[in-house]
Amino acid sequence: MSAPSAISEASASTSPSSAIPIAIETTTAISAPPSADASKPKKRKKFVGSTKKPTSTAHASTSHLPPPLSPALTAALGVLPSNYTFEVPKTLAMIKQHRIHTVGLQMPEGLQMYACVIGDILTQFAYEGEENAPDIELVILGDVTYGACCVDDYTARALGVELLVHYGHSCLVPMSTTSAGGMRTLYVFVEIGIDVRHAEQTVRANLPNMRTQFDDFIDDLARQDGVVSPGDKLGGRGRWLAIRGEATTDVSAEEKQQEEHTRLALVSTIQFATALSDLREALSEYGTLVPRSHPLSPGEILGCTAPTLSLASGERADAILYLGDGRFHLEAMMLANPGVPAFRYDPYSKKLTREGYDHLGMREFRRKAVETAAGSLKKPAVQDGSGKKSAAWGLILGTLGRQGSTGHLYALMRSTASATCQPIPILLSELSPSKLKLFNGHLDVFVQTSCPRLSVDWGGAFEQPLLSVYEAGVASGAWGWQDEEIGKHPMDFYKRGSRWAEARAKGQF
Repeated sequence: MSAPSAISEASASTSPSSAIPIAIETTTAISAPPSADASKPKKRKKFVGSTKKPTSTAHASTSHLPPPLSPALTAALGVLPSNYTFEVPKTLAMIKQHRIHTVGLQMPEGLQMYACVIGDILTQFAYEGEENAPDIELVILGDVTYGACCVDDYTARALGVELLVHYGHSCLVPMSTTSAGGMRTLYVFVEIGIDVRHAEQTVRANLPNMRTQFDDFIDDLARQDGVVSPGDKLGGRGRWLAIRGEATTDVSAEEKQQEEHTRLALVSTIQFATALSDLREALSEYGTLVPRSHPLSPGEILGCTAPTLSLASGERADAILYLGDGRFHLEAMMLANPGVPAFRYDPYSKKLTREGYDHLGMREFRRKAVETAAGSLKKPAVQDGSGKKSAAWGLILGTLGRQGSTGHLYALMRSTASATCQPIPILLSELSPSKLKLFNGHLDVFVQTSCPRLSVDWGGAFEQPLLSVYEAGVASGAWGWQDEEIGKHPMDFYKRGSRWAEARAKGQF
């Protein structure tokens, strides 16, 4: 994968259509002229009151408001970064309401530096002001946490935790599932406040808001990088495919007017959900949309789950705009939409960058892995009378929290078992080439249920093919490649109604 190219945070006077990426960045907020309709007064919504009599008193309507924070608690919270929402008062209220004695904290590595501070605050202020208050026992779950799929309610329950607080991810595994056995679970998204105005002005100064100008802008970038334009013969490996959206016919006048504006698909992680909503409102002169892949929140993407932008779904876009740091989540969006150019605004470095992905290279080496796995099923059967089958596949159930799925394991056991293949279940918390090498070549293929990105991103580091659940089905002949003509790799691992989501519940494909 090639490194992203920096796009200048151009000054407000720069014409968007002429903004060409250069390796210059500024960390100060840029000033830009107000949008054309910024001076127009907004219409005030008319209030329509209810004709029904109130059913409760004013006092009752405010009875559920949380009590004001004590000066001591306010001072303690001042130690935490002010732009991070750890929801400590909400956690304290839950502890007190349910008379919790043992609290477990689980955080991704980027937040673990705050675990002890938050733990001290919870133990000190949970029963503040109560006489003979019970002591709070704190448990910090220190294993690596890659995502919401790693919520470790199993370990927490075994340790006697009564309330597990999982930080930094959305409620991917329902609380009805993780709260079994009397343990409660609280998901804290840890929303992060950022400079939305800077993001807005940077986007506006660099990305044209009219589709015709934006198409020219993208074509210029494609020529600079040697990426082919539509209609040209494909040759070599492009970092992204400059493919335009599907053509439309018989559009209405209103739709035609909307088509004239650049349509940006805004996506992010759950930490920037509020900022993403504010950014969409600020970019009103663009045809912005916030796609959704249920059960995730609008605009939220995971490293394994991202929405597909197409006319069929009603979510066509000229470009993807990702709000966040790092590339892992954005890459899922690019894998699901190989023909849509992608841009990333990093709220920490305050840079807007154009991001690319080697789709052709990825498909080439994943196809080779699948073909090697399929070839193992065609080896002649052993004829020594031992009953030994010609191929052995190791089916790895991920045990890092809820990352693995027994439903997927059972489904794979059924789909791979044949006259020539012996499926062998393996339980592993984390995968590594050195770990799988210990099987000493006795297994022809490994299939992992933890995350499809393990195979896509790091499959080439393993001696034997390391397939995802999707790739295992292709290799065994259960199904074919999806959208092979456009090279889209499915990123719907947790999407409601997907083959993989159904298999988790039913244990079969």
